[in-house]
Parts: sequence; structure tokens; C-alpha cells
Amino acid sequence: MTVLLDTFTLGGNGPTIAIKDSIDIAGYRTTGASRALADVAPASAHADVVQRLIDAGWRIVGKANMHELAFGMTGVNDFTGTPTNPQDATRIPGGSSSGSAAAVGLRVADAALGTDTGGSIRGPAACCGVAGFKPTFGRVSRRGVAPAESTLDCVGPFARDIGMLARAMAVVADDFDVARATDPGAPLNVGIVAVEARPDFLAAVERATTLAADHARTVELHAMTAAFHAGLTVINAETWRAFGHLTGTGRLGGGLEARLRGAADTARDALDEAERVRRQFSDAVDRALERFDVLVMPTLPDFPITLDDARHGKSVIAMSSLIRPFNLSGHPALSLPLPVAGSPLKAGLQIVGRKGADERVCAAAARFEAALAC
Repeated sequence: MTVLLDTFTLGGNGPTIAIKDSIDIAGYRTTGASRALADVAPASAHADVVQRLIDAGWRIVGKANMHELAFGMTGVNDFTGTPTNPQDATRIPGGSSSGSAAAVGLRVADAALGTDTGGSIRGPAACCGVAGFKPTFGRVSRRGVAPAESTLDCVGPFARDIGMLARAMAVVADDFDVARATDPGAPLNVGIVAVEARPDFLAAVERATTLAADHARTVELHAMTAAFHAGLTVINAETWRAFGHLTGTGRLGGGLEARLRGAADTARDALDEAERVRRQFSDAVDRALERFDVLVMPTLPDFPITLDDARHGKSVIAMSSLIRPFNLSGHPALSLPLPVAGSPLKAGLQIVGRKGADERVCAAAARFEAALAC
């Protein structure tokens, strides 16, 4: 399965959890699942989130595999191996938190921690048929997480249900209220964002909203495409700053080497424009959320591609078209498994909420989860 890179037991007798290999665990190497970092010194201290889990009695079962250096969306890794997609072993598990999502879907752990810079929690969650949550930017500490500097990246949990996901959030996030996050009873006013995706995905979102919401209307976010491209610009520049020094070592995967070298060419005026779009899109989402409790849409526009297609170079950049914009804006966003008529595979329902209203997003997810279970 190549889900865990290191298997060990650390902590108490509480729920089990796997930790993505971009998050420090004292005494273990943080390699980012890359040959280029395979010989780094073991971490000298736990990341804040790891220390919180240990203090709360959770049991860490190992370091989760990932897309190399968290710079990719397929989860395919020719150095550490590719985690098995629990829904369909012929398909990609998604990236970059591939091992975290697979560990939960395959019941290797009750929960897992991943990181999300351009959809790297929500994308794998949708691929693997589990729940994954990107909190409000800054809500969860990133101390001890690689890369050290990011204006996009968030640490967040995976779980098979919202109850366990909320329990994990309550440990890693200050003042997170589990009771509010798991209460599906509050009235729910939903904005269904008009996006481009498979027709059966859009129909599944409509059906789920009909079952779960008290009121719903379609809403337009005209800057989604611009925010997607701006997010790519920012992640390219920030990943180059973090890992560009590893190019030319002969120790990076070929695809990653090429993409990092391409990221080196990010122009200053492109970054300035990306920051303008960041402000514009964030304001647009804020305005939409003045009228709705949450916004919903598919997490991904299509089912994950096959491993064969990925290895033969099929482009996956469009996978993040609906998730990357909310890294740019910093809003909390959650992916919930979504049944699709006529398919054995589940898609993802993305639920986006107001900044700081992480509990409300989880409560909305609990409402949808209960409605879809009926």
C-alpha cells in the first residue's frame, strides 16, 4: 500500500492518527517523500500539532507518504511508492497528502494530518472517498511544518466521518468547539456556486443540497478562474524559494525537477497581479458569505485519472480548479464524500465558509453527512 513511510507508535491510547511527512516528529526524518531529503537529520522537536496530539493522548502510528515535496496533485511517487486509492486501486490517490487520505480510507488510522497549499487535503479526500478539511489560514499552527514559510499552506485533518474530523481539529486548533462543529441542527442557508464540472457531479451537489439545506440559491463567483491562476503563481514562487536549491542535485523526480525549474521563472509583476487577484477574490467570497452560511460545489471537476494516464503525462492541473482559489483567499473549506448516481465511486462535496467560522463549516458538513446517510 506504501501508505506509511515509517511505522511506529507514539503517544497514548486514544484515536490513531497518521502524520504527513512534511510535519516534524522528533527523532524521525522529515523527508517530504523525496530522495533529495532522505538523509536529513531527524527532527529535534515535534511540530506544534504533533505535540498537541501527544499531549491529548492520541496515538501516532507513523509518517504518511505524500507527493514528493508536496508539489503535485497525483500522489504518484516513484521513490517512496504510490499509496493505494481506497476507492479504486487503478486510479491516483490525489496529492499531495496522498498517504494521509489513503491511510484513513484504508482504515490504517482513525484520522490523519495533511497539508493543503493548493488543494492538497481536499483533493486527495475527494479521490479517496474520505472527509478532509482545510481550516482558515492561520487557524492551525504551522511551526515545524515544511515549507517553513507560506501564504497558502494549512495543516488540517482527514477522517471517515465529521465527528472524528472535529475531534482532531479540537486538538490541533485553539478554541475549536466540537459541540458546535458537530451540531447539524442549525438552519442552513446554502449558496451553490456555478462552476464547470461533470454534469452528474453538479446533479449530485443539487440533490445533496435539496436534502440538507433549508434554503439554497445559485451564486456566481466570477473571479474563480483568475484566483486559480493566481494561486498557481504564488505556489510556484513560494515552492521555488523553499526547494529550488535541490534542483541540479540529481535526486529529484524528473517531473518535479522540471516543474521546479519552471517555477524559478515566476516574474515579480506576475506575483503583484496575483496579490491583486487575492484581494479581489477574497472580497468576493466574503460578500457571497454575507448572504449564505456556506457555499458548496464539487471538490473536483471530475473523477481522478488512472495511474497509467498519470504516468504517461496526462495533465492534472485542472483537478485543482475548484479548490485552489480558496487557498488564495484563506477561507475554510471541507471536502465530504458525495454519492454520484450510477457510479460506485464517490466524488467530493466542497463546503466553504467564512474566515474563522471553521466550526460552522464542519456543522454544515455534519448536516450534509446526516442527510446523505438517510
